[in-house]
Amino acid sequence: MQLRPSRNAGGRFFAFVEKAGNALPHPAALFGIFGVITLVLSAIGSYFHWHGIHPATGEQVEIVNLLSRDGIHRILLEMVDSYTGFAPLGIVMVAMLGIGIAESSGLIKAAINALLIKAPPKMITFMVVFTAILSNVASDIGYLLIIPLGGVIFHALGRHPIAGISAAFAGVSGGFSANIFIGTIDPLLAGLSTEAAHIIDPDYYVMPTANYYFMAVSTIVISLTATWVSRVWIEPRLGTYHGNVPREEVGQLSSVEKKGLIRALILFLAWCAVFLAGLIPENGFFRGDDNTILHTPLLRGFIAVLLLVAGTCGIVYGYTVGTFKKHGDVISGMNDSFRGLTSFLVLVFFAAQFVAWFRWSNLGLLLAVNGASWLQSINIGLIPLVLLFILFSAFINMFMGSASAKWAIMGPVFIPIFMLLGYSPELSQVVYRIGDSVTNIISPMMSFFALIIVYYQKYDPKAGVGTLMASMMPYSIAFFVVWALMMIVWILLGLPLGPEAPLYYTP
Repeated sequence: MQLRPSRNAGGRFFAFVEKAGNALPHPAALFGIFGVITLVLSAIGSYFHWHGIHPATGEQVEIVNLLSRDGIHRILLEMVDSYTGFAPLGIVMVAMLGIGIAESSGLIKAAINALLIKAPPKMITFMVVFTAILSNVASDIGYLLIIPLGGVIFHALGRHPIAGISAAFAGVSGGFSANIFIGTIDPLLAGLSTEAAHIIDPDYYVMPTANYYFMAVSTIVISLTATWVSRVWIEPRLGTYHGNVPREEVGQLSSVEKKGLIRALILFLAWCAVFLAGLIPENGFFRGDDNTILHTPLLRGFIAVLLLVAGTCGIVYGYTVGTFKKHGDVISGMNDSFRGLTSFLVLVFFAAQFVAWFRWSNLGLLLAVNGASWLQSINIGLIPLVLLFILFSAFINMFMGSASAKWAIMGPVFIPIFMLLGYSPELSQVVYRIGDSVTNIISPMMSFFALIIVYYQKYDPKAGVGTLMASMMPYSIAFFVVWALMMIVWILLGLPLGPEAPLYYTP
């Protein structure tokens, strides 16, 4: 990929990051090397008795030696399960079945054409990022649909497709804690925060909407920030795309294409009606086990919903416009969607082993536990504490991918600290969420990290970890600065973080 020469220190730095990163071994081999390093560190840590005290349970956390007899047995016995049980693997494969039908039928291309014809070109980047952020409410749909569509849309407009992928990835993953809707992560974190708050106040309750005001405003702020980074840094650096991937031409839809879109839209609305019929009644059949909408299987099982909706709408469109003439054409579309997954399947094997070994060794857990204990011992003011906590959460996110798992460790430490200093659990939770989001896009522990590299390689076969890091680091830095400043202003103005979610705690 030919990059435009950089005249400033920042451009030279990111060019160095890309060059150095791409000089590393193939991503699959790199994850394999990480795995070997993990095994060695587990043996060293176990020998020297590295340990810490878990703040939530009070139990001692020790390093597990994976090069011991039991460790080697576990590696061999669970290698297949670690691969097949790796969350993104099944999610991607099932989602691609439905997306493959919609793509091979021509539905996705027609929908993009319809979108681009109506949308002002200057708003495309903002719309891609904004849509990507909103997609967080629907499980992993952003990683599987919005991010690759970002590349297709930019390519259709004659802009660099990797810039579109990067902007969408920044929204989906870097903007993970921003949304105008309440998602499944909100009640999960609120429940953990409530338990941690009970250490100080047994009657305290953190609502799922605890950070809603802050996160709703963040949706616009982060969308604008990502748009600015894309235009000022990413696209000028990438320059003009000269690859051989054919561009989706943007043009007026034919009458039969419009007819197909209308029929697909009618079917989509029919699906929505079915879903609403199961959600709106108090005891609707699509309600969660607790009879709430937040835990509905439509959100928790959104990949299955995506398969059904995208697949059926694609079938209706395909038969309408003539791209599908028999059921074998539909199956062929599903087959075609898997042809581009070969490198992903290989890459995921090594990534899955590394993530599993790192988790089994307790290296990430011990790092979080001891880091939290150190931060707890520092007696500083609120603003420095907030900034340090954001940095600490961002750092830990590089080693532990699960937002809820990290908060289960850190919440029982920091929520009591904040409460004793007179600050609410809602405040400590939102500060944690900022740090947890800003490094998602540069963390190898993020589950879909490998998939993003595969998206890049569609347009640039030489793209690797360095390309991804150099493209996403400007977003990560900008998100940290803007979100931290926004948090400071929010505190200085004394604004509530959500409904009945004040900044300060009063016993």
